[in-house]
Amino acid sequence: QDEEKWDFILVSDIHQMGSVKEIKRKKFLDELSKKGFTIKKIEDKKLFYGVRAPKHFFRKYQWLLRNPDSRLQDLNAQQDVPVTTRIRLVNFILHNTVTPDLEKLHDLMKKNVFEAAFPLHEKEEAREFLNVKWARWRDIFCQQPIEKIRCYFGEKVALYFAWLGWYTYLLGIAAAAGLVVFVAGFSIFNSSQVSKEICEANDTIMCPLCDQKCPFWLLADTCMYARITHMIDNEGTVLFAMFMAIWATVFLELWKRQRAKVVTNWELYGWDEDEEELAMELINNLQHEPRRYRHSYWRSTIVLLLVLLMIVVLIGIAHALVIYRVVATALFSQSDSEFFREQANLVAVITGAVLHYITIVVMTKINRRVALFLCDLEKPRTFSQRENNFTIKIFIFQFLTNFSSLIYIAFFLGRINGRPGNYVRIAGKWRLEECHPSGCITDLFIQMAIIMMLKQTFSNVVEYLVPWLAHKIRKRQKHSKKKNLVLGEEEEVEDPCKKQWLSNYQLNEVNIFSLFDEFLEMVIQYSFTTIFVAAFPLAPLLAFFNNLFEIRLDAIKMMRLRRRMVPRKANDIGIWLQVLEAIGILAVIGNGLVIAITSDFIPVQVYKYTYSPCMTENSTTVDCLTGYINHSLSIFHIKDFELDTNLAEDIVDLVKNGTTVYRDYRNADDYSYTVQFWHVFAARLAFLILFEASTRAGGEAGANGAMHVALCVKLIAAWYVPDVPQSVKNHLLDEKHNNLRKELRWVTPQKVL
Repeated sequence: QDEEKWDFILVSDIHQMGSVKEIKRKKFLDELSKKGFTIKKIEDKKLFYGVRAPKHFFRKYQWLLRNPDSRLQDLNAQQDVPVTTRIRLVNFILHNTVTPDLEKLHDLMKKNVFEAAFPLHEKEEAREFLNVKWARWRDIFCQQPIEKIRCYFGEKVALYFAWLGWYTYLLGIAAAAGLVVFVAGFSIFNSSQVSKEICEANDTIMCPLCDQKCPFWLLADTCMYARITHMIDNEGTVLFAMFMAIWATVFLELWKRQRAKVVTNWELYGWDEDEEELAMELINNLQHEPRRYRHSYWRSTIVLLLVLLMIVVLIGIAHALVIYRVVATALFSQSDSEFFREQANLVAVITGAVLHYITIVVMTKINRRVALFLCDLEKPRTFSQRENNFTIKIFIFQFLTNFSSLIYIAFFLGRINGRPGNYVRIAGKWRLEECHPSGCITDLFIQMAIIMMLKQTFSNVVEYLVPWLAHKIRKRQKHSKKKNLVLGEEEEVEDPCKKQWLSNYQLNEVNIFSLFDEFLEMVIQYSFTTIFVAAFPLAPLLAFFNNLFEIRLDAIKMMRLRRRMVPRKANDIGIWLQVLEAIGILAVIGNGLVIAITSDFIPVQVYKYTYSPCMTENSTTVDCLTGYINHSLSIFHIKDFELDTNLAEDIVDLVKNGTTVYRDYRNADDYSYTVQFWHVFAARLAFLILFEASTRAGGEAGANGAMHVALCVKLIAAWYVPDVPQSVKNHLLDEKHNNLRKELRWVTPQKVL
């Protein structure tokens, strides 16, 4: 039975005899034969080649990478090689076998000599267990069999699911806290003094929201939105934001402990990736010389400039979304539909959020291509180094794609648009949009809710349906060909391997970044869950339910819809841990800025403890926030509107004294900032410093923006100038290589058979 187990399958089109492709294929297969590979050919609509490596490859691997404390163990001791190790080693040899034309398998696949290369989903005990106990929707609340996942997919995949399970488990705590805060917000839905004053402001006339025939409007018109805003924007949200900043840190520290336990049980805590790669290179070719570490300042400069250029492009796309919202608000304000006229701002926000989601989908594909191109320019030494470089670049690009519009809404919307009579305009025509009348945090809440809902519903449906439909179509095509056999024609007796090879070939293709895509999806979700959670307390709850389905969705894809991944050994989640720690820092900064700048929490507190009746009149019978709304509004004289402003015709009837109001802290005579503005500004800055200091242990957070900029510059400089000289790295590499070569020279094929 073992003789019919095949390590890898190579698939090729049936090429014409004597053609260039057929000759190249034969040369590659001849090289495998010289190395002792057993090759079996099966012909169907394609050519299938099953390859099985000789046993001495695996004995050498076990000998070279045995436990260092057991150097005297018997070389001839028979010990089963895990299937994951067989596949990983064979995959390495296949991709590093060189033909007489100096071509590798990767080059031959580019030239369509081979179409595919993949390991088989075998009928192993681990696979049967995973299909029954893991890759099913009904097991959505069950614990994952991490050890079985490791036995079938290798350590890297097992660590991904261990991390995702741990993240989801602790996310349940954050989701419960967020739900409590959100539900508690309902208790002040009708009792908030601020929203009460807005709902009763039937004689407070606000400035028009556009320049062309937009009517003056009553502040009381925004009553419902005000209640919703203050349901989100309250003291509980501040505490929840601090909780989430601490949660993000605790989650990562607990994961490090959990990971240490897991990899220690696997005896991989001190595993050396370089040593394993050197061992496989020597097993493949004893004369192989290791690829040297190299660092080019010229190449690094080019890559850095191109990354900055891409960042500028992504910021430009964010600006385009801003322009869309500005123009859309103006157009909707002049619409024939009464609904669009009255809800112009809200419709622009919603359509802008949908457009932002479409931008994310499109730019994800472009960002991937750009990041791969930049990695090729860097010429990393190993696949692991290439993966790390790619991870950093694609995360930066994806972060800006996903969050640039949110950053604008959170920190710039309504703060750079000027004031009535002196608005900031795009191309001198369209004035920049203002926050929703009920507050800027409402716009951020709407934007986050729409993007998260679309990403966690539509994107997940597509993620599952596309491979499922592709698999079903391939199976149907296969069955239809069987039915088309001519009556009376006897079908050949099929090789027992043919059915298995064909069924694996019909599964969806996997690539080296298949697992990377899953990690990236979860890390971006983690960013949404932590960075702007102050504006959307339900984010952890949505993420929690999404992850429950995501675990089973990924399991079903890997077990039934995709070809088997090549197992990779690992003892951690790699560069993703540093990315998650960076997100934790951004979460502290982001939530602090949302509360200090976007939210009305600080202005409300300044009024309550400085200007309220409780402070000025020592009154204890009234609510301390009585009068806050009038205090936060400024007077504007209609005669000071810009000349090209076309006001509605009913202006005289509505505005009796020639003045109206708008949200800001400005003097009525010269529109300069009032003392209250500077009090609020100082309080915002003080809160930001205290928030960061209280949520990051040991005062790690910067006290101001300059320190955060300095941190970014420091990280770029650390990347640009390696901390260990290349000569030292190469010296250590040579030592490992020479030690392994000495070990291997004592091993002959006869000893290991």
